[in-house]
Amino acid sequence: MGRRVLVTGLGTFWGGRLAQRLEADPGVDVIIGLDRVDPMVKLERTEFVRSDENYSILSRIVSATRVDTIVHSFLVVDSTQMSSRTLHEINVIGTMNLFAAASSPASTVRDVVVKSSALVYGASSKDPVWVTEDHSRRTTPRTAVERSLVEVEGYVRDFAVDNPHVTVSMLRFSNVIGPDISTPITKALELPLVPSIAGFDPRIQFVHEDDVLRSMMFVLDEQVPGVFNVAGDGLLPWSEVAALCGKRRLPLPFIGDRMAAGSLRRLGVDLPPELLDLLRYGRGIDSRRLRQTGFRYEYTSAGAVEAFVKAERLRASIGGREPAYEYRDDVEAFFKHSPAVVRDRGR
Repeated sequence: MGRRVLVTGLGTFWGGRLAQRLEADPGVDVIIGLDRVDPMVKLERTEFVRSDENYSILSRIVSATRVDTIVHSFLVVDSTQMSSRTLHEINVIGTMNLFAAASSPASTVRDVVVKSSALVYGASSKDPVWVTEDHSRRTTPRTAVERSLVEVEGYVRDFAVDNPHVTVSMLRFSNVIGPDISTPITKALELPLVPSIAGFDPRIQFVHEDDVLRSMMFVLDEQVPGVFNVAGDGLLPWSEVAALCGKRRLPLPFIGDRMAAGSLRRLGVDLPPELLDLLRYGRGIDSRRLRQTGFRYEYTSAGAVEAFVKAERLRASIGGREPAYEYRDDVEAFFKHSPAVVRDRGR
C-alpha cells in the first residue's frame, strides 16, 4: 500500500501546490486536504474537506481515513492577512488539535512535516550573522505572528519527544520569493520606489518558492527527522536587491517608521512590523544541516531574486498575473468521474 497523506491549508498557496506534487507521486495512494476555503489550484485526486479555523474536525478525519502522514503547511506567517485573534486560532489552536489527533492511542500517523518560518528567530542588532537551528532568540517576540510561531514550535518539540515512533520534520523557511508567490516583501519590491529604513542597508536572504516545495517533498520522501533552516546561499544587501529589481529606494524615517509605512497601505502594500525589523537588521540563517541530509538547492538567494525579477518583467510585457483558479464541486466532479474524460491508464 502507498502513503495516505493529510495536508492542512489546502486552499493556501503552499497547500495546493504541495497536493499537486503529491498527486504526481505514484507512491501516494490517498491525499486529503483540509481548509476553510476552496483550493486555488486544479487538483485531480485530492479529496477536499472543509474545516473551521482551528481544525476541530481533525481527530475524526485522522481516525476515519487512517492517514499515516500529515503535512502541516497552514501556519500563517503574514500578519497582514488577518486579525491577531484569527491568526492565533489557526496557528496555535489548530496545531494543538493536529497533534492531539496525531497522538491519540488509535492514531496511524507515523510522519509529520511542519512548515515554519525564520520569523521565530526575530531580527535584532544582537543576532549573529548566521543563525543556526540551535540559536536561542535574543529578544522577546513582540508581534502576534512571532509569538504564535514560537508557541507552535514548542508543541512540535513536545510531540516529537512524546511520540518517538513518529518522524517529525520542521522546516524554518527564509524570505520566500519567486514568480508566483505574493508576500509583503514581494509587494514592496513591486513598488516604483522600494521602501527601506533610513541609515540601514541590511543583508537579507531568500529562498525560491520551488525550493520550498522541493525541500518539503524531500524530508517527506527521505523521512528525515529534526529542525532545519531552509534558505538559498548568500546574503544580499537590501540596496542590491532593489538594484536587481531596477528600482530606487524610498527611505522611511528611523523614528516613526511604522507610521510612515502606514501611508503605503494606500498603494496596496502593508509592511508588517516583522518586515520593518528585517529592513533594519537583516537576517541570515545557516542552512548546512539540511544540505548534510542530501538536499540540494536549485537557486541561490540572488538566483531567487533574479527569477522574481524575470517574472515581473514578463508580466509587465504581457499583462497581469494569470486568473486565479476557482474550485467548483460540479466542475471537479466532471473531471473525476465523467466517461468523456480520457484517463491515463498507467496512473
